[in-house]
Amino acid sequence: MLRDPAPVTDVLVSLARRDDQGSSSAVSGEVRVSAGTAAVLGLQPLKQEYLPTTAYLMVGERCRCDCSFCAQAWSSSAQSGFLSRVVWPSFAWADTLKAISTGYGQGLVKRCCLQVTVSDGYLQRAEELVRDLASIEGLPICTSIAAPSLDAIERLLNSGAERVTLALDAAGERVFHAVKGQGWARRLELLRQAAQEFPGRIGTHVIVGLGETEREMLERLQEMVERKVTVGLFAFTPVAGTAWAAHAPPPITVYRRIQAAWYLLRTQRIRLEDMVFGADQAITFLGQSRAEIVALLADGVAFQTAGCTDCNRPYYNERPGKAMYNYPRPLRAEEIRQALDEALAVQGEAG
Repeated sequence: MLRDPAPVTDVLVSLARRDDQGSSSAVSGEVRVSAGTAAVLGLQPLKQEYLPTTAYLMVGERCRCDCSFCAQAWSSSAQSGFLSRVVWPSFAWADTLKAISTGYGQGLVKRCCLQVTVSDGYLQRAEELVRDLASIEGLPICTSIAAPSLDAIERLLNSGAERVTLALDAAGERVFHAVKGQGWARRLELLRQAAQEFPGRIGTHVIVGLGETEREMLERLQEMVERKVTVGLFAFTPVAGTAWAAHAPPPITVYRRIQAAWYLLRTQRIRLEDMVFGADQAITFLGQSRAEIVALLADGVAFQTAGCTDCNRPYYNERPGKAMYNYPRPLRAEEIRQALDEALAVQGEAG
């Protein structure tokens, strides 16, 4: 829950005003770089089976928001260098920018994603970094940020961002209030306005396993399809030091059903009204026969990381050797068979 005394939307507006008054430049300072990204770019060694195809950066101090699941939350006792399961060491910005330019030129990374925590001067720092990144010709840039207004979003897009991501995290107001606190209505309305004002250039994140029903999640995903909002789909991951450290991640069968349904929705093979839900609001029928669903999902793409193009987020939700919620690469034949069995464990043959 939000434990900071001020509502999150008031915090955003206050910090945005500080941005307008000016802040120290982040361009000559440091940024955090995901450990996998640092390895790809040659900034530090790392033994890891799968490496990112996107350069993931993070800027800002401990976040003024207090999401129960987040290592960067205001009340979190997690180490400051963590976000989800990923370690984010700091590097000089000049060295990082040069490494990204080289890595992009060599095809080692195909885009850049900037994660921004809500802290003093966060909008100005984000704009400065985006402008510098935009100097790398052709590099697609996404900024994941709690922007307080359409004007702030427009500033980031004008600075060179291809897309601005406004994370809902929760599927609906009930869950949002439980894990993020106040501000659902304003956050959702800003996302809707931004999607209309900047079509095709807005994204969001949603997390499966925060207490929503499968119907609630798919209703939100269907809306995002209709509004042409790019969705990064995540599984809740418990992190030591956070308020939800003792909570369990979602069962893999639940996540596979959501992945399958989300893929079929965004590829316009089915609509929400084609599905059937049980008394607990879990999916019991995906709108077509089991054989038809298997054929539509046979390439395994539904079970790979979903979000921006070329974003694969390896080990963001997973531990090496454990169940892969989001595969960071194409699935092998046996993995596709297993994922389909998990997704269709309760699939009926008729609606």
